[in-house]
Order: sequence, then C-alpha cells, then structure tokens
Amino acid sequence: MTYKQLDIIFETPDLIAINKPAGLLSVPDRFGVEISLKQILQQKIEKVFVIHRLDRETSGVILFAKNAETHKNLNELFEQRKIEKYYLGLVMGSLINSTGEIDVPISEHPYKKGEMSTNGKGKASLTTYEVLKDYKKFSWIKFRIHTGRTHQIRVHSKHIGHPIVCDELYGDGKPVLLSQIKPKYKLSKTEWEEKPILSRVGLHAYQLIFDWKDKKIDLIAEPPKDIRALLQQLDKRI
Repeated sequence: MTYKQLDIIFETPDLIAINKPAGLLSVPDRFGVEISLKQILQQKIEKVFVIHRLDRETSGVILFAKNAETHKNLNELFEQRKIEKYYLGLVMGSLINSTGEIDVPISEHPYKKGEMSTNGKGKASLTTYEVLKDYKKFSWIKFRIHTGRTHQIRVHSKHIGHPIVCDELYGDGKPVLLSQIKPKYKLSKTEWEEKPILSRVGLHAYQLIFDWKDKKIDLIAEPPKDIRALLQQLDKRI
C-alpha cells in the first residue's frame, strides 16, 4: 500500500486521521518485516507521531500528529478521557439487554503472552454498549470505550459471553460463512469449498469526537467492504 491509496478522513497542518484497513499494522512491530501505517505516512509526511493504536485486524479511524506539540496535546486529551471513542462490532449471539456497561478490570494474561484477561487486580476498564441490530445468531453493537486498555472491547465481549466474531484470542476464531445465515445454502458448481464472508476480527473503530482549537472535531470512518457485505446478508434475513 502507498500513501495515495490511504483513506484520509481529516487532515490539518497539525494532525491527520486515516480510515485504517484491516490487516495493516498501525506502527512497526519489533520484527520490522511488515510495513505499517506509520511508515506509509512517512512516505509523504516528514514527521509522524503516534497517539494511539488499533489492532492489526481492526479497521477504522486512527489519529497521528505531525509535530511534537500536537502529539503532547492529543496525548493529554486521551489520558484525561476527553476524546469519545466509539467502535462497531459483530458479536456472537443475542444479548439479554439492549444497552449496558461492562465495568471489569483488565490485566495481562498470567501465562498467555500477548493476551489480556479480566482480573480483579487489573486496571480499571469501562465499556458501554448499545445493540443496534439483533440477528439472533449475531448482534451488531456500538461500543464506547471510556478507558484505553489493550484489546478492551474484545476482552469485555468475551467476559459477557458474546465474543467478537472471528476472534482467535477471545472467541472460537471461526470465520463467518454464508451457510450459517442463508437457509438451504449450496456451493456453486465452480466452488470446491465455501469462502468466508468475514474471516478477521469483526471490529471497526467508527468514531472519535473531541474539542480541538475551539472546534468540535467529529471523525467518522465508515465500515469497510467485508463488514458491509456481511451486514447486507444478515439484513436480508431479519
């Protein structure tokens, strides 16, 4: 991917917001083999400062600063929880309550490297949610994270018994297939096996809202093609 291929949502001389595609690293990992969004931005922007990150498989809005002062100021907004952060996600099953909050501490998993878990001795973590559509087998949910813990929505979704679809760490990791949705589904004559509609974590960073230089900034990243295609199939069968 090149800079010209990026979906730029908003840009000023101080900052830039991108609708990150799923499968792309936000920042370089310790191996330095795969290209990251930060490196792509550096093809065009002289200095790029990381403010927050999205998991590799999570798509959606992500902010970068273009100078040290903006980096400091935006970091303070995140730390002071003055930035509203909303996500959209498809979870397994049907929730009992259409709205709710998950106020459960999160810490690193005691023996699984790279995983997080709910733990009474962990850091305070608060997620609120609203069910936008109940598809019975699945639910389409709008989440708001009030804290910024690693894998927060994924861990909290698992905690309430409704993990994000296709999540290998916190769910069953199985892809979503059309045969799960469409009655009497049959493979076409040219297909040997069914191709998944969605095979990555079904989570999308949808919106960031914050005050910046006496203005209200409201950044929205529309869900990508893979999630839209799945929702269209689900909508046909409500």
